Amino acid sequence: MQKIIVGIKRVVDYNVRVRVKPDGSGVALDGVKMSVNPFDEIALEEALRIKERGEATEIIAVSIGPDDAQQQLRTALAMGADRAILVKTDQAIEPLTAAHALLAIIKTEQPDLVIVGKQAIDDDAAQTGPMLAALWGRPQATFCSKLTISGTVATIVREVDAGLETIEVDLPAVVSADLRLNEPRYVKLPDIMKAKKKQLDVTDLATLGVSIDDGLKTVHTEAPKARAKGIMVKDVAELVDALKKKGLVS
Repeated sequence: MQKIIVGIKRVVDYNVRVRVKPDGSGVALDGVKMSVNPFDEIALEEALRIKERGEATEIIAVSIGPDDAQQQLRTALAMGADRAILVKTDQAIEPLTAAHALLAIIKTEQPDLVIVGKQAIDDDAAQTGPMLAALWGRPQATFCSKLTISGTVATIVREVDAGLETIEVDLPAVVSADLRLNEPRYVKLPDIMKAKKKQLDVTDLATLGVSIDDGLKTVHTEAPKARAKGIMVKDVAELVDALKKKGLVS
């Protein structure tokens, strides 16, 4: 196997408390810490482990977003990616547009494997990977918790409702990484310095021949309602009584 492409998305850091703009037009991002989507970090870590086992020769990190997304790509390079590509756009895009952009990169790079996070923590759509596989006409394995490669076949253990499912797919293929696939490595300062010298190419959707034709429009954003304060009960009888008063049991 030669190349692995890894999708990297810039999202609000998972430790940050997300706040809605006063006018309800979206999420407030000014001064907010942004990071690599956690599931994409897991995807990149798996690609790095595959390369370290001698099963791949090059890892390419790809992100679609504003110019500031170069920061997250530099993080990916510091983790160990060989080079990076930013598809620059200042517009919010839907998974289908992202899949078309990734497909354009794939046609140029001809990777043997594409790994993405199973979902992004900002929209939880979990659609880009399956859409990309469908557009590419290649097999997909979603919610991957274990990945092994033998020649041109990848064996994936998937987490499903009934337990674990093991499947085999022919490469090239699209794999989406689940939480338990691995634990991403920490980035060290020397690696951050080295990442500054690694190749990071910038293109845009128009150059790739991709147009933004999203079918959804966000009309309003609001924060979830505050949860009611909980109460402490002394025993089961008091619990049942409290539930009866709320009409939850009869």
